[in-house]
Amino acid sequence: MLILYWVLVAVMAVGVVGALIPGIPGPSIVLAAIIIWGIVTSFQQVLWALVAAIVILVFCFGVDLLAGYLGAKQAGASKWGQIGAVVGMIVGLIGVIPLPVVGILGLLIWPLIGAVIGEFIYCKDWKQSLKAGVGIVVGSVVGNVIQGVLTVVPLVIFIWTTWSQLGTL
Repeated sequence: MLILYWVLVAVMAVGVVGALIPGIPGPSIVLAAIIIWGIVTSFQQVLWALVAAIVILVFCFGVDLLAGYLGAKQAGASKWGQIGAVVGMIVGLIGVIPLPVVGILGLLIWPLIGAVIGEFIYCKDWKQSLKAGVGIVVGSVVGNVIQGVLTVVPLVIFIWTTWSQLGTL
């Protein structure tokens, strides 16, 4: 059971890193690991971490939407640019599977390319399209950094509240 504990802590750490990478559901990974530990231990001493993980997950959804929207709005992007960024992110996610390192870089480059192409389809101006694409990607990156920082909270609470259980495992 001690091995499971440390494996789940490692999974949560991966979730924190995943929160920084667009398209990877880091907060959901942390929540899933906490739920697994809760099931194994009959939810002893895991309530606060579970509540924190749920609150952070919901908050991160809002941050994700708001950051992308504000970045797009600040840059004057249209819905076409935002749709292009989503399509680009999907292409970038597909690239993560065969080439993880290149794919992670692609998660930044492909949304930019998609946003620029989508915006160009709408406005036919390369300068505005590039500005909109950069705004969308910068907004998303800022949102992901905020999510990464927030996702640390349930991990810390989990370790803090369950640490005393380790002696009985």
